[in-house]
Amino acid sequence: MTVFEKDKTYVAGTYNRFPVAIVSGKGSLLFGEDGREYIDLTSGIGVTAFGIADEKWQAAVIEQIGKVQHTSNLFYTTPCADLAELLCKKTGMKKVFFSNSGAEANECAIKAARKYASDKYGNNRYTIVTMKNSFHGRTLTTLAATGQDHYHELYQPLTQGFASIAPNKGTEELDALHKATPVAAVMIECIQGEGGVLPLDPDFIRAVAAWCKANDACLVVDEVQTGNGRTGKLYAYMNYGIEPDIVSTAKGLAGGLPLGATLLGEKVKSVFGFGDHGSTFGGNPVSCAAALSILSRIDDELLAGVKRKSDFLRAAFAGAKGIESVSGMGLLLGLKTAKPAAEVLAACRDRGVLCLSAKDKVRLAPALNIPDELLARAADVIKDVCAD
Repeated sequence: MTVFEKDKTYVAGTYNRFPVAIVSGKGSLLFGEDGREYIDLTSGIGVTAFGIADEKWQAAVIEQIGKVQHTSNLFYTTPCADLAELLCKKTGMKKVFFSNSGAEANECAIKAARKYASDKYGNNRYTIVTMKNSFHGRTLTTLAATGQDHYHELYQPLTQGFASIAPNKGTEELDALHKATPVAAVMIECIQGEGGVLPLDPDFIRAVAAWCKANDACLVVDEVQTGNGRTGKLYAYMNYGIEPDIVSTAKGLAGGLPLGATLLGEKVKSVFGFGDHGSTFGGNPVSCAAALSILSRIDDELLAGVKRKSDFLRAAFAGAKGIESVSGMGLLLGLKTAKPAAEVLAACRDRGVLCLSAKDKVRLAPALNIPDELLARAADVIKDVCAD
C-alpha cells in the first residue's frame, strides 16, 4: 500500500489532505516522497517558526530527551519553570498554565475568566463574548466560543454561555449583552486567521479593552495563530497598546512540538488553586525545552526581519494581475485572488510552492526566518499562477 492508500484505510477521514507526502525538509524547503522540492509558505500552519530541522531547536530537544522526556506535573522540571519565567518577563504577565494545544489554551482561558467572575460576582456572571467570524478551537467549548455557525451544526448541544457580536462596530452590543446577561469576558483575535486573515480595527480593539476595564470583565486575547513573532511583534496585541488579562498561545511556541500556554495577568494571576485545573502532558520538559529555544531567539532583529519580509510581499503583490487585495500583518497574510483559492493552491503546488487557504483567500504563513531568496521565488510563482 502507498502512504496515500494506508492513510485512507486507517486514519479517520477528517482531513482533506493535499496530494503530497512529506518525507524530510530543511529550513523553508520540504521534500516529497516523489523526490520533488517545495518552498514552504505554510510552516505547518504557523508552527515551525524557524523552519524544518533547525539546528538549535534540534539540539535543545535532543539534549532534553537525553535527560528526561516526561515526569507529569506531580514534579518540578527546569524547562517548565524557565519557560514560564521567560514568557512572563517578555509579556509582563504574571503566571502561566501549560497545555498541549491552542484549543486547550483557550479552554483554560475560558475557565480562568469564568472562575474570576464567579469568585467575585457569583455564578450568574459567566457569559463569554466573542466575535462573529472568529475561530477558537475544536473542542465542544471552544467550538461554542467560535463565532461561525457552520462549525456548530454537527455537535449540538454545545457548551452554553457564549455570545458572538459583530466586530468593528463599537461596544453597544456589549452594553446590551451585559445588561441582559452579565459578561465575564470578551475574547478576541486581533487577526481572524481562520476567518479569512482579517485584522480587527485598531480602534475597536482599544474600545473593547477599555470596555472590559470599565466593566471588570476579563479581556482575553487568542494568540494561537498570531503569537510568537508572527505579526512582527512577539504577540499581536502588542501592536495596539492594550494590556490583556489573559493570553492564549500555541502553534509556533514550541517550533513543532505540542505545547499550549495560557498567560494570566495581574487580575487573574491567583484565580486557580490546587486541583482547579490540570494536564498530564502540559509543560512537558521536551516541549518546553523546544519552546525555550524558539522564544529566546525571537528578538528585535528577527521581528524587524518579519516586518521587512511582510513589506516585500505586500509590494510584490500590489497591483499584480489576478491579486485583488492583501490582508493580514507580518508573515500572516491573506491574498484575495480572482481565481478560486483552491485552484491557486493547486497550481502553486504543481510549481513547487506550498500555500494555505483561509475561507476564500490564499493564506501565507512561512517560517519567520525564511530566506529572502526563497520568499522572492515563491512570490514570483504565486504572481505567475494568479496572472495565468
